[in-house]
Amino acid sequence: MNVDVSILILNYNTCRLTLDCIRSVYESDTNYSYEIILIDNHSHDDSVEKISAEFPDVLLIANSENVGFARGNNQGMEVASGRYVLLLNSDTVIRRDTLETMVSFMDSRPDLGASGCKVILPDGSLDKACKRGFPTPSASFYYAFGFSKLFPDKPKFNGYQLGYLDPDQAYPVDCLVGAFMLLRRKTIDQVGGLDEEFFMYGEDLDWCYRIKEAGWGIYYYPQTSIIHLKGGSARRRPFKIVYEFHRAMILFHRKHYSRQYNSIINGTVYAGVGVKFMLSLLRNALIIPRAVPSPAQSLTVSGEAGPQIESKAEVRL
Repeated sequence: MNVDVSILILNYNTCRLTLDCIRSVYESDTNYSYEIILIDNHSHDDSVEKISAEFPDVLLIANSENVGFARGNNQGMEVASGRYVLLLNSDTVIRRDTLETMVSFMDSRPDLGASGCKVILPDGSLDKACKRGFPTPSASFYYAFGFSKLFPDKPKFNGYQLGYLDPDQAYPVDCLVGAFMLLRRKTIDQVGGLDEEFFMYGEDLDWCYRIKEAGWGIYYYPQTSIIHLKGGSARRRPFKIVYEFHRAMILFHRKHYSRQYNSIINGTVYAGVGVKFMLSLLRNALIIPRAVPSPAQSLTVSGEAGPQIESKAEVRL
């Protein structure tokens, strides 16, 4: 049987979210064929048993250790048979038309290596990571120090999050978000999988950079959307989360930009990331832990019932 889309879902202790995510896929209205490949990163809950019981047709890869986001998805790609591969976070809910709309769009644009749809947060706002520019030193500086918020309509100060572009319009972008990224199999065969040096952040940026370097286009296509359930910013994050986030900044700059700039600029970038890391640790230490919502509490987004908010860190860590 020919498969149009191989859907890769990485799970780590997010059984409830993952079940809801898979249900949303099976409720799709689409003429395209698909397979779901679940990669479990050695969850300590009963994810493997429950997911296998409810969805026996899901191809399950059960790791004996937490191998991270990049390596886990690469494992899924090795067994995927689809002409497209979809990275889909376990803390997402797709709409009934999402697969049909996005695969049809990619079929109409053979020049594209990857595309992403509109990504909505639980409060109805845009997940700004779904359409981004590359984090050049200048774009990163304006973003990190708040200039992009001060001048939201100025392209000069919004090179990273592209806040000056209408989120309801379609256009080419540099980067998509790993929570929903539809890729052409031919593109993956050409550029390779995710860089496993990135453990849980930055791997989507790096992949998009390599895809564009290889001559493929990347497109933001908001004719459909998904819901991305992220952890609230007021939750205290484990040290490893904070560390990996900032380590990814260093890795990306060193890999793609360090040879383009002199030692003064490179040193400034690394020092800036170091300062931001220390400030993040301090801010994190001052957060008063809050109770996690109980499973009995429900979340409604745009009139649709969705799963509970759990930390993104729990999805990827």
